[in-house]
Amino acid sequence: MLRGPTLQPATLRRWLLFLLAASLPARAADIERIWLTHRTPDDATITIHWETKEPGGSVVDFGLDDKLSDRVAIQESATLHHVDVPLAQTDTVYAYRVSTGGRRSEIHHFRSLPVDELRVAVVADTGASMDAWPAAVLAQKPHLLLSAGDHVPALHGAQPVAPDTTTAFSTCVDKAPELFQTTPWIPLLGNHDREIRSRGPGPKPPDEPVYDVEATAYRKFFGLPATGWRWHFDVPRFGLRFVAADLSHLSDLGTNWQTCHPFAKGSAQFAWYEGLMKENTQPFLITLYNEKNSTVRGLEKGEWGRLIARGSAAITGFGYFAERAEVDGFPYFNTSVKGKGATYKDPKTTAFFSEDNFLLLTFQREPRTLKVEIRAVDGRVLDTREIAPR
Repeated sequence: MLRGPTLQPATLRRWLLFLLAASLPARAADIERIWLTHRTPDDATITIHWETKEPGGSVVDFGLDDKLSDRVAIQESATLHHVDVPLAQTDTVYAYRVSTGGRRSEIHHFRSLPVDELRVAVVADTGASMDAWPAAVLAQKPHLLLSAGDHVPALHGAQPVAPDTTTAFSTCVDKAPELFQTTPWIPLLGNHDREIRSRGPGPKPPDEPVYDVEATAYRKFFGLPATGWRWHFDVPRFGLRFVAADLSHLSDLGTNWQTCHPFAKGSAQFAWYEGLMKENTQPFLITLYNEKNSTVRGLEKGEWGRLIARGSAAITGFGYFAERAEVDGFPYFNTSVKGKGATYKDPKTTAFFSEDNFLLLTFQREPRTLKVEIRAVDGRVLDTREIAPR
């Protein structure tokens, strides 16, 4: 009887492992990360994002239970996937699963925005700390997560990177997967979110731009309303509008340290913000940015401050502390998940804390009310401010 060659034990083990791997279904690990945003200026849709090492199409199966009866599919091949999913029902738990080629995720869940009470968490400086705050925020069961900038330390490591390099944002998402898979996140730009090379030793800027003013990587990675580098988001049933302005390191405008778009009267950004404030009919309007509050309200001979004061409150992530300042009854907040750093007190400060913190905004529909809490990451409520509708 003829016999084939005898396989050595090590070779046999390799073949068995190969055959076993080939027979297994696609693993969730093949989908590297998932995060949620809103790409429209309201909650009619949610945008589901994920990354894969190999390019392929983008498919989201979703529904009101784990049967996942609906599907949105995009045939275009990509490794960075963005799919808009329509939300037909409010205050409802949706199940979803993403897939690319033979790779698919586990089933995850999120809740569409509610009808009676809306909780919005606002964080800043996540690039400086990802330790305890995701769990603290999740404990409050927010329906929406906003930021006031600086999600990553920088886009570059030891060497300059191309403006479209998104690796730093991927790392951020990897550090809080449960939060970003379940809670839609609408981030605002800070200077670190577009830093493509080191600022240098100073005192003068280097010969090449340090920041990508257009925020190419940030806009590529996140699905955001409008231009992405500035946006607004409305929840009409709560009488609510959020407006994110591109304001950071304002004194560096016109140098190779410039990090934000122009903001002077006559600029596109000023005209956009002025138009939003004049057209707004929502009882609550919150403005967010990444610059010192006192600096922003003094811009253009105080014109920015007068426009901001047409709203309900302003929030920044400029400093590593928690603060509430009051100007003629109008509240300005500073928040930072790494709140034990250099202090730059507002001349109008009324509450100040060197604590790791975030903001929790709670909106009631009937009667219309807004409560803003400065919350320490360890669970304590540091400050509470009630804000009446406009």
